Amino acid sequence: MRGIDEQVQKLDPRAAVILLAASLLPTVYRCFGSPEFFERHWPGQSALYGVLYAWLSVFVLFFIVPAAVARFGLKLKLSDLGLRIGEWRRGLALVGILFPVVALSLVPTSRMGDFRAEYPLYHAAGQSLRVFVIYELCYAFYYFGWEFLFRGFMLFGLAGTFGAVNAILIETVPSTLAHIGKPTSEIFAAIVAGVVFGAIALRTRSILYVFLLHWLIGVALDVLIVFGPAWSG
Repeated sequence: MRGIDEQVQKLDPRAAVILLAASLLPTVYRCFGSPEFFERHWPGQSALYGVLYAWLSVFVLFFIVPAAVARFGLKLKLSDLGLRIGEWRRGLALVGILFPVVALSLVPTSRMGDFRAEYPLYHAAGQSLRVFVIYELCYAFYYFGWEFLFRGFMLFGLAGTFGAVNAILIETVPSTLAHIGKPTSEIFAAIVAGVVFGAIALRTRSILYVFLLHWLIGVALDVLIVFGPAWSG
């Protein structure tokens, strides 16, 4: 018990705030920011509004709130949390290599019933090309908030206290658990993504490239699901 007490006493207060925020913010989103919450409290609205409400919730809870906590509460620079250009050549190269590989794996995934039932989150997104493009551009707000919380606020914020490898493993836990309710294979893929995206963020010193990669993967899956049957036909 003495060893545990000593470790608790040594815990960086900043790390404690980050860990508590990383527990609280996804919980608040799940309880009050989901499309289901929107549908319960504003019934009869278009499903699109529920999805946009959820994306806005993620952007506010996962980016605006932790960014404010980091900047004004913890006195951290947002650039130190990965909000910078970083090593852009390496970052773009990694996106250019990994995205085509992942996109190829999405072809069979897009034909699976559980993924077709889940995506696009707004099932009528493919009713017109204009709606689809606007929908996918708005999707970026969701992915940016997601990556800032897990690969920015958590990863960079905890690396100094726990070390780079441990920080990657720590941020992978909540980012994976946040996928509960998604298709089973996506939940397991989130474990791999947590580790790989964390490593890329640290290597490039930026969250921008994992944000871009994550967003492109989400868009590619929607494209394959919505337009794939027409191509194959």
